[in-house]
This record gives sequence, structure tokens and C-alpha cells, in this order.
Amino acid sequence: MSATNTTTLLNEDIKYVWHPYRSSHSDGPIFAVKSANGVYLTLEDGRQLIDGMSSWWCAIHGYNVPALNDAIKRQLNNMAHVMFGGLTHSPAVELCKKLIELTPVKLDTVFLSDSGSVAVEVAMKMAVQYWQAMQQPNKQKFISLRNGYHGDTFGAMSVCDPVTGMHTLFSDILAKNHFIASPSCAFGQPCTIEDIGALSTLLESQHESIAALILEPIVQGAGGMKFYSADYLKQAKTLCERYNVFLIADEIATGFARTGKMFACEHANISPDIMCVGKSLTGGYMSLAATLCSKEISDTISNNPPHVFMHGPTFMGNPLACSVALENIRLLEASPWQQNINNIESLLTTGLDVCKSLDGVKDVRVLGAIGVVELKQPVNMATIQQAFVDLGVWIRPFGNLVYLMPPYIIQENELNILCDAIYQILKNKKQQ
Repeated sequence: MSATNTTTLLNEDIKYVWHPYRSSHSDGPIFAVKSANGVYLTLEDGRQLIDGMSSWWCAIHGYNVPALNDAIKRQLNNMAHVMFGGLTHSPAVELCKKLIELTPVKLDTVFLSDSGSVAVEVAMKMAVQYWQAMQQPNKQKFISLRNGYHGDTFGAMSVCDPVTGMHTLFSDILAKNHFIASPSCAFGQPCTIEDIGALSTLLESQHESIAALILEPIVQGAGGMKFYSADYLKQAKTLCERYNVFLIADEIATGFARTGKMFACEHANISPDIMCVGKSLTGGYMSLAATLCSKEISDTISNNPPHVFMHGPTFMGNPLACSVALENIRLLEASPWQQNINNIESLLTTGLDVCKSLDGVKDVRVLGAIGVVELKQPVNMATIQQAFVDLGVWIRPFGNLVYLMPPYIIQENELNILCDAIYQILKNKKQQ
């Protein structure tokens, strides 16, 4: 595309398109992508950027992956979509079977949906409808952690941090739930009585009205990129069992090996009652998510009025999405993913360590294929985004967090370039 045509495209984007978490007016640069391959994004002006974000953490195998391309092409020759009400098809059945095999024990039923936020909505509705069926209609409240993020739809927003989260504007019309302090015990540390005390006290006093505890296992994503103790998660599960409250694990960001385990729950060796997965489920190719639950939950809902689960997305079980998701999981399982994640973790640890010496840096932390530089002050998005692109990398910070979640196929030299770009930008305060 010529420079003139690229300019026209960007001007029309500003005129017609409203991007996520952005003013409808121009409030910073937008970059037009022509193609993507491997870990590289090629812009319309010919520049190539090393992608450090996996397109919001989902393109775990990179872009233009032959096996994933072929999976969609094969399915397209049969059908692109068919309603899931009263009909089924092999890609959906095979995918659900694979998810049950792959996830922690007792997650024996799969409900497919279109996005992570909807998967959370489904999980919350499952919990409430189960307790209705069990003649405990008062159990409608949820507990979640401060700094948590679970999505942008109304149910999901109600369990996101109400103060520091992105949804404070809607606080007066959201369902009122319980919030406890984010665990102060860091990953790798034991969880003390003081750490778990708030959850224990709340469950003891309010368990008769609480349907579930929902949390992001081990890693709090968009709410602050905090890594917390696996021991906390293990003790939280024990408390939920003691007080007859479900544990919902939101593995949308952490699932499929991002933290070094196939699912972050495995760090604590626990099995949640309900689990949400999404993002990297299709390797970044199509929007698809899933909510898994125990047979006890699905049977109890099904055996009591109205004898159905009250949810049904139009594009539920889309064959194209299910086909590419199934191939994505096969590709992941066939790869040396543990070694790849360990290598990325080591390179991130070394590459970002130099940032600790910078005045504006509050903390640097790494877990699996996640590297985070936490700053003392929020960045200027418009300035810093342009500065990263000028260095040939795609890194998109938020708030006071500059972080990397690269594709698992990234090579050492490419990851070193990403880490060095972060250091160079943060060292030059004018670019922030």
C-alpha cells in the first residue's frame, strides 16, 4: 500500500472506527498492519515489529501458522457455522473431550462461548443456578480479589476491582459483591495466617450468601500483573470446601502454559469447581472460550427446574473456531513447551534485570512467559507507544506497567531486542 493509501486508511480509521479503551477521537498513534508472520507484524509502510504481546496474550504460536491455517481451510470446506441448538459436530465434540483430558480432574462438562468475558458470565450463572437448584437461593454473592480483572460485561465487571479497576464508572449499577485484599505473599513464598485471614473471616461470616470465590490463579492479569503464592491458592480452595462455596478459576489469561504449567492451578495442585479458558485457546485465530465445571454442577442444574442451563450464544461451538482450537492444542502438546517457557523465563529474567537500576522503576518480576516492569508513575501511552514502534517492537503498556507476553516460538535474539527496547525507553524519561 502506498504512503497516500496508508494515510487514507488511517484517516478513515479515525473517522469510522472506535478502538478498545480509547477515545473515539484521535488520542494517540494507530498503526496499520498489512500482515503477520511468526513473531513479526508488518506495517503498511513496510516496517516490521517484533511482537511482544502475542496480540493480547493469545497468539502463542505466533502468526500465519501453517497447521492452524490448514485446520481452518479443511473445516471451511465442510461448513463455516451451524447453530448449536439441537445440532452438534465433530470439531466441538473433539475439542470438549480434549479440554476435559487436559484440565484438572473433576472438570467433566464443557460449555462453549464466544469470549473470555462471556465465559466468566457463564461461570457466575452456573454457580447461582446450581445453588438455586439446591434450594439455597440466598447464595448469590461472589468474592473476588482486589486488583482482579475478569472482563468487561456486566457480571464480569461486578467482580473486577471496584476502585482501581477500569469499571468504576459503572459501580452504582453493578451487582454488589465482596472484595478482599490481593494476596501479599509473593509467588514462591508461603501463605501465612495473616495472608489468608481476610478470606477466612469473610467466608466464616458470609458463606450462606456466597455462591463462589472467583480469582485468577497465581497471576492477576490486567488488574496489575501481580504474581502471588501458590500456597494461598491451595488454602483458598480448602476454605471454599469447608464453607461449601465454589472456587471459580479464571484461567483465560494464564491457561495453556503461559505461567510454566499448562494451567496456573497446577502450581497449587488444586482443581477448581469451575474453570474459564479463552484467549490462547485458538492460538489467536478466532474468538472462542469455554467454561468447564464438575459433573455434579451440570447434573444438578439439569435435574432441577427449569432443567436447562439458561444461556445460549448464537455462535456457540462455531466449527471453524473449534477446529483451529483443537489443532492449536495439539500443536502445543507436540511442542517442547515446557522447555520453551523455561527458556523465555530465563531470558526475561536476565533481559529485564537491568531495569531495576532505573529511578522510575518500582519492581521487576518474571514468571513463565510473562515479564513485568512496574513503574512508580503511569506512562504516557501516546508517547511511549510511538517510541517502541520507532525501535521496531510492538509493546503496549497500560497504567504503570510495561510488560511482555511473547509468543512461545520467539527466539533469543528477538526477545533480547524486546527487553533492550524496554530498558532504552524507560531510561529516556522524555519518551515516557
